[in-house]
Amino acid sequence: MTIQAFRGEILSVAHDPLTCAEAVRHEPDGMLLVEDGIIVARGAYADLAPLHADMPVETLPGLIVPGFIDAHVHYPQMDRIASHGEQLLDWLDRHIFPAEKAFADRAHADLVAGLFLDELLRNGTTSALVFPTVHAHSVDALFDAALARNMRIISGKVLMDLGPEGLADSPETARGESEVLIGRWRGQGRLGYAVTPRFALTSSDAQLHVAGALLADHADVLLHTHLAENIRECAAVAARFPDAADYLDAYDRFGLVGARSVFAHGIHLSDRACARMGQSGAGVAVCPTSNLFLGSGFFDFAQAARHGLTIGLGTDVGAGTSFSMLHTAGVAYQAALMRRHRLDPFRALYLATAGSAALLHIGDRVGGLLPGQEADFAVLDCAATPLLARRTADADLAERLFALQILGDDRAVARTYIMGRRVACG
Repeated sequence: MTIQAFRGEILSVAHDPLTCAEAVRHEPDGMLLVEDGIIVARGAYADLAPLHADMPVETLPGLIVPGFIDAHVHYPQMDRIASHGEQLLDWLDRHIFPAEKAFADRAHADLVAGLFLDELLRNGTTSALVFPTVHAHSVDALFDAALARNMRIISGKVLMDLGPEGLADSPETARGESEVLIGRWRGQGRLGYAVTPRFALTSSDAQLHVAGALLADHADVLLHTHLAENIRECAAVAARFPDAADYLDAYDRFGLVGARSVFAHGIHLSDRACARMGQSGAGVAVCPTSNLFLGSGFFDFAQAARHGLTIGLGTDVGAGTSFSMLHTAGVAYQAALMRRHRLDPFRALYLATAGSAALLHIGDRVGGLLPGQEADFAVLDCAATPLLARRTADADLAERLFALQILGDDRAVARTYIMGRRVACG
């Protein structure tokens, strides 16, 4: 049995501030007690320290927050971040599909998976829902690397039988390889599986039926795909499914809309689709840097709130412009303002931590720094740059947090901890 004690300023937002008045929990001088990687106590240092007077305490300089949880990110796209010149469909053809074909080589997949997870950790991200490629061993590479780092990673083989040459599978291959992967990785470490059709345009009806069957047959897996990201994409889906009420309905007819469904983007949604998602429990991974970079649009936070949608934040790299969830939260604020919605900095932190955890059905284990949860956390440095230091010198908590989201990036992540153990950040 390993017991650790940490002292410092602790902040978490374990519940949505829109619906919970007591969502923000803050100890200016707090203490975390961790036993074998699990938080067993949290509170004011003055209250807890006398109960554990004989225990060495590690004092952490900075603001301790839950490890960030990236609700939608593509690891094979890492080497195509900052690729110039296209919106979604042309960007995929020009930049992304050629990059993903390289993952036919397992050694390449292993290399990129390790670099990708290290970049997440450097940015304070400890859990993520990750797109691999159509190649089954791209999942193996990611999960092997995640096991070695003890990270909480959810992923699953991409299904795309209508994909380009070199990236197309078949309904039969999709079913068989997915079943093998689920059997191989179920219960391993802190890993989870997601049935992952790329999006409606890259899977035949037969393959979408396979995805629905996999979801129905395995109660512990998620559904992870894209939805209503780009105007041209939405038009193409409408042409492909002329009888569907909208883009979401194209998925719904195959049994892909339910409480375990995570849809990336969702920036061109009808009220009918939002109502259906709210009723079903499906949620959206909001990816503001990607939506801006590809010229796709701005997520409607107010619409999502009206329908009670579960939402989290994702970097979406490589369409996204940064692995930093701090930066992503800052751009989310700006995107929300484009639709006349003011995103509070505490709610932004919620979306990047416990909100994403709820979306990914791991909220009982991570996201809130609560007793019984795993001790994944990041230590943020408000003086990481001269500008941050000056801006936050006399600021209150809300101002400091907002400044970190607008001005911060990987430099503001002083330390990252996985289940109470510090990992390298650079």
